[in-house]
Amino acid sequence: MREILLLCLLALCQAKPYQPINVMDILRNHDIMQQDAGEDDDDDDDNNFLFPSRSFPPFTTPDPECPFACQCSLRVVQCSDLGLKSVPKNIPKDALMIDLQNNKITEIKENDFKDLKNLYALFLVNNKISKIHPKAFDKMKKLQLLYLSYNLLTQIPSNLPKNILELRIHDNKINKVQKEAFRGMRSLHVLEMSANPLANSGIELGAFDGMSTLYLRIAEARLSAVPKDLPSSITELHLDYNKIGKVEVEDFIRYKNLLSIPNIREIHLDNNKLRSVPAGLSSLKYLRVIYLHANNINSVGVNDFCPTGGNVKKAPYQGISLFANPVKYWEVQPATFRCVSGRRGVQLGNFRRRK
Repeated sequence: MREILLLCLLALCQAKPYQPINVMDILRNHDIMQQDAGEDDDDDDDNNFLFPSRSFPPFTTPDPECPFACQCSLRVVQCSDLGLKSVPKNIPKDALMIDLQNNKITEIKENDFKDLKNLYALFLVNNKISKIHPKAFDKMKKLQLLYLSYNLLTQIPSNLPKNILELRIHDNKINKVQKEAFRGMRSLHVLEMSANPLANSGIELGAFDGMSTLYLRIAEARLSAVPKDLPSSITELHLDYNKIGKVEVEDFIRYKNLLSIPNIREIHLDNNKLRSVPAGLSSLKYLRVIYLHANNINSVGVNDFCPTGGNVKKAPYQGISLFANPVKYWEVQPATFRCVSGRRGVQLGNFRRRK
């Protein structure tokens, strides 16, 4: 189940022009976690309960207690595309999901969600939010999905709920990640922070201390190097479309799970300024896909990707992309790709100088 959920989350995590979120699709695809109506909230310490799959009917006539102009059904409150300038009042206390995307909300206040203890998902995508009160999410002990993309935030909100599975905060104006911004977030599967004006100097030392995440994407930013002190739990790292010019061996080997967890699949370093294949790739025994296209790599060594001596790669490469680099592919030795599953797994050539 964890793998299925992660795949569903990853499908949503590619930074792209704003597209409305279909709440009912998320209900179906994620097999949404919820609590039985008669269960005592305060006595339940396990936030990872699942209810059986079922089909969801279309929205019914709005509940009299539903906020004006919103639609409420199946414990889902839909208030998207209404031109709202603030979070509406009188949201039902048993709400499971709240959809406030594509409005004109500028601020999240302390008491906007104070009574929503069962809330599972909160969608605030495509608003004008620049300020979130430090206590805005205090009571949300069961919040799993928090979407804050396409807003005007300049830093990570304080005191995020510790049990979040997915945090999407791309396409904001974040230029700083403060120390321990994600402290205690050990349930996090996906962290999407792309398309923010974030440079290495804006990531404080210890920003990722005490957190755990499987998938991290900081693409389309202003990074000039692999960020320091990322969580050791990472199994998929996306740093494409940055300004990274060099990667050291230490950038990879300090993340122990990149070496020892069999779920490691992809590293994205395409569309950067690399002049050579990053050192240390041959020691990543479970790495299956490496994206290096659209860089400035002009040569490839015979041992850049595959281990030597008695070392064995646990999983063969399924894909190595090197196109759009000034590599003379006819000079690359065939043995360079000895640990690739097939000839179609390597993409070379088609170099075009970028203007």
